[in-house]
Formats: sequence, structure tokens, C-alpha cells
Amino acid sequence: MKRPGPLLTLLVGLLLGIALLSLDATSGGEGTASAPRRPSPSATPASAPATSTPPPSPTPSRTPVPDADYAGRTADDTAAVAVTVRDRKAIAYFCDGRTRESWLEGDVADDGSMRLTGRDGSSLDGTLEGADRISGTVDAGGDHHVFTADRAARRSRLWRATGTVRGARIDGGWIVLKDGTQVGVVTRDGTTSSAPRIDPETGAVTVDGERLTARPVTP
Repeated sequence: MKRPGPLLTLLVGLLLGIALLSLDATSGGEGTASAPRRPSPSATPASAPATSTPPPSPTPSRTPVPDADYAGRTADDTAAVAVTVRDRKAIAYFCDGRTRESWLEGDVADDGSMRLTGRDGSSLDGTLEGADRISGTVDAGGDHHVFTADRAARRSRLWRATGTVRGARIDGGWIVLKDGTQVGVVTRDGTTSSAPRIDPETGAVTVDGERLTARPVTP
């Protein structure tokens, strides 16, 4: 029997290759793994929800407290009261112009109120009414007094003089009111009496024949 020639063998191999290529084309490359899809460049990641920050607590308002001097009388007209305010510190003087007096000190609160106390146990409770008046009460010497003190001018204010006269220690306090009235007490070695008038322009005062100088009082 005659064997197939080389030409026939080549033809069979060519037909077999064509058949394999056709089979691969129809299968659509099912055996190959597909590459993962990348996100679209235009896609934006979802933003995290915004957290709300609570507004800051409001700062408590403060009543404007001017540096000023106040002077007035008690409601029963038996004594005078003067208050001097500087940097929210206050000093006050209660005086009946004869034998009773009291010096008091303290702070002015944010709401304009003040509670001043003296070494003798006296106390003053007052409130600023705007910038032109202080109203309140004074407890001194066992008595209770209601008072109002209006904002004073340069001359109508609280004055004090200290010194030594004829061997006696002198301590004098004066309240000069708007109408020029003066209410004051001088203490000589612990003994009190009515004070002589001072010159509200210079503070000059003569005590027991000797010249002293009274000066405005500040806290």
C-alpha cells in the first residue's frame, strides 16, 4: 500500500490549524480572566457628614462703672454720705457733722451693686443708677439710713486731712455737697467734734490754729 506523500501531510496540518483558530474565535476567550474595572476619574468620594459646632456661650454683660465721686444726704436729713469709685473699687464716708462718722470700703460688682464695710462694723449697700447716682442704705452706730448720692463736681467730693497739731493726732473727714454745704468731723486722739470748713479750691483747713491740707480721697 502506498503511503501518503509529504504534500498530503502538510495539507492535513494546515486544515487542522484553521479549525483550531475558528474554534477559539467562537468561544470568545472564556478562559481568560477579565481585568478589574477602575473607578471613573469623574467620580467623587462621598464626603463625611459635617459636624456642627455649638456657638460659644455669651459673655455676661458688665455694667459700665465710671470713675466718679458721689455725694448726698440720708433720707431723714440727719447725715451725709459720699462715695468715690476708682477701677471698680469704692470708698465711702458716712458723717453726721457732729460726732458720728464711719469709713467704708469694698468692690463694685458687675451689675453695679456694692457692699462696703467699715472696721467699726458699719455697712453700706448701694447700687449705681446709670452713671449719675448711687442709692442705697447705711447701717452705722446701730441706726439704719436710706440715702441717695448724686455724681459730684470737682469741688463737691470727699476730702480727708491727717496730721499732728499741738501733740494731738488729727484725722478729719469732709463731704462737700453740690450746694457748697460741708459736713465733716475731726477726731483728736480719739475724740470727735464738728470739723472746721475747708477751702474746696485748695483743701486748706485750719485746725486748732494750725494749717493742714485736706486731699481728695480715692480707694
